[in-house]
Amino acid sequence: MAELKLYNSLTREKEVFAPLDEGHVRLYACGPTVYNYAHIGNARMAVVFDQWSRLLKALYPKVTYVSNITDVEDKIITAARETGEEISTITEKYAQIYNDDMASLGVRVPDIQPRATEHIGEMIDQIAALIERGHAYEAEGHVLFNVPSNPSYGALSGRSRDEQIAGARVEIAPYKKDAADFVLWKPSSGDEPGWDSPFGFGRPGWHIECSAMAEKHLGLPFDIHGGGADLKFPHHENEIAQSCCAHGTEDKPESFAKYWVHNGFVTVEGEKMSKSLGNFLLVHDLIKEHPGEVLRLALLSAHYRQPLDWSAERLAQTRKTLDKLYARMQELESVHADENAAVPEDVLKALCDDLNTPQALTELLAIAKIENDHAKLKGQLLATGNLLGILQQKPEDWFAVETGDLDVVKIETLLEERAAAKKEKNFARADSIRDELTAMGVGIEDTADGAKWHKL
Repeated sequence: MAELKLYNSLTREKEVFAPLDEGHVRLYACGPTVYNYAHIGNARMAVVFDQWSRLLKALYPKVTYVSNITDVEDKIITAARETGEEISTITEKYAQIYNDDMASLGVRVPDIQPRATEHIGEMIDQIAALIERGHAYEAEGHVLFNVPSNPSYGALSGRSRDEQIAGARVEIAPYKKDAADFVLWKPSSGDEPGWDSPFGFGRPGWHIECSAMAEKHLGLPFDIHGGGADLKFPHHENEIAQSCCAHGTEDKPESFAKYWVHNGFVTVEGEKMSKSLGNFLLVHDLIKEHPGEVLRLALLSAHYRQPLDWSAERLAQTRKTLDKLYARMQELESVHADENAAVPEDVLKALCDDLNTPQALTELLAIAKIENDHAKLKGQLLATGNLLGILQQKPEDWFAVETGDLDVVKIETLLEERAAAKKEKNFARADSIRDELTAMGVGIEDTADGAKWHKL
């Protein structure tokens, strides 16, 4: 088996992955709060952890991937008030849209996708354990976690005491014993959802939800926990505190999850995403304009831990990469794939090096270009496509064009003229025709059977 290495946010080192149980690897990633459409930053997390799940399942006999749906949270309550819709209507609607939109990017539904409202009992039990152990207290209808009671708090983020308070971005309520304390349970009234509990009628705080769901479905400790880099503090830090302190392992943050993985932020054309800047990109809109595989591969085109700048140039380059791979598949259309062919060793080696997808793609393109054993190559392309979530279409479908208002006769004429120019070694004219086609909204890919065109 290939040696898998990953960067552990908890130890701040790249480590060789050693599962707690070789026969069953367990992975958890924090999923969406369902009150609106997912943006491209949400999609990066979904794609990255789907890719981690795919890789782990290629290496180990059993993998359980859990990613939750948060369906009780103040933003959802606000959306219900603004729209006049029932909370359940909003959460059902956007949970389905989220799964459908992510499916368009090749993201498989997690093995388990728990919903917060289905685990209130587990949350209440964990809160009660924290109170009993002296790590939480009741105050004015709330239950709060007392951060100073946990000496290892800050192990994941490495934040100082002052940074913890500033970074929490929460109101320093008068009933708090300490400014850094955070809510485990809050009172509900009026149109707010709530449940009966020993602490009064109310609802859970956000952080306790993932602690309860992760323990319920994966047990403690489990192998890998993660999400977007923005969740490292305070959300993931608070999860560690709650889960460890509820079980008396306050000084052992790894007793919740052994490894922590975080993906980098997404910017758009060099700017932070913002509704005020008009660059808040929703997956629901993007999939109407671009093939899902292009969006998926664009999100994997930078190393997952690094920032990713979303741009028209990145999308265009990703489309070219996929066109090359599909063109190679088209050339092999009549070839019977070697059923014993696997993901090429160099591709798998790159993926096992902390999920280095850019290097894996470089290796795949090189192999596609030089491999002369066509049966083996086709089998390798199919195997790698299944691992990466690409090459899932027939080449003829990939290159099929919705012509719209394009002048097909003119396009074909220009392609014939370009072929003649290349034959005459008039490369300047051939390049100018390519530019003309690009200006028309047409992309071309040179193959062994001639130039193929598609709508950009």
